[in-house]
Amino acid sequence: MTPHGNWNLSVVPVQEFVLEGFQGGLKTQALLFALFLALYLAAVLGNLTMIVVITLDARLHSPMYFFLKNLSFLDLCYSSVIYPKALANVLSSAKVISFGGCATQFFLISLMITTEGFLLAVMAYDRFLAICSPLHYPITMCPSACARLVLGCYGGGCFNAILQTSFTFSLPFCSSNHIDHFFCDVPPLPLLACADTAINELVLFGICGLIIVGTTLGVLISYAYITVTILRMRSGAGRHKLFSTCGSHMTAVSLFYGTLFVMYAQPGGVESMEQGKVVSVFYTLVIPVLNPLIYSLRNKEVKEALRSLGHKHTAP
Repeated sequence: MTPHGNWNLSVVPVQEFVLEGFQGGLKTQALLFALFLALYLAAVLGNLTMIVVITLDARLHSPMYFFLKNLSFLDLCYSSVIYPKALANVLSSAKVISFGGCATQFFLISLMITTEGFLLAVMAYDRFLAICSPLHYPITMCPSACARLVLGCYGGGCFNAILQTSFTFSLPFCSSNHIDHFFCDVPPLPLLACADTAINELVLFGICGLIIVGTTLGVLISYAYITVTILRMRSGAGRHKLFSTCGSHMTAVSLFYGTLFVMYAQPGGVESMEQGKVVSVFYTLVIPVLNPLIYSLRNKEVKEALRSLGHKHTAP
């Protein structure tokens, strides 16, 4: 990739960036603010509800729900890293974020999203063990093993976030500090660099592609074995229950990995930055809203726990 901008521009230390966000007049900005606020509040409410319900209901103290609680925590975190600032910028004419604030936001988003990718693969592995090896499952997925798996997900996410952040923010930035996005993300930042970013982009896309493809293969292999095992079952009710449980996870996986693959796993995956912004809204805000609905509406145990919690608070 060739450097962007004018080679004659002086390279000065960038102290702050301007997040340009979405283009449009006052009515468009007001509509975006209302939409972002409604979706963000829905994401916070839905994921907090899942965390509270799983924590308080003893029937949900199992490995599957332990991982689901961590998934809700991650969805809540990376939405909160992005959207309070994005909402403030919609109302502001400055739309400024400091260099350190941008790097911190970039790091946290990379950490949370990568960790979620690993966690979804772990959740598929958990379902594989529960269905295909039920006798060994309680021993294999003991609480300490579950905790180690989650810590491993965070470790992998942290490793990727450190690489992504160090590679991106070691670039020399030109005089222009306007980021054509509503948060500090991978695609728009190299466009401000004064140096050749071909190797930088190759490494970053290679890491993202390896993570996405690797975890996706893990999910697909797990569910291939799960499907074969379920189809061999004699009980129709048992098959329906397992397919329903696994279907929720596969829906969440398809939505998450599909959007990430478009954004990060292939150079030039989106045709324009405006299209990239729309895709970003989907995986950073729409998916965190949908995940609690996917896992609660199709899960009998979660619905019963929600009703039980509701009755406790409404009972005289």
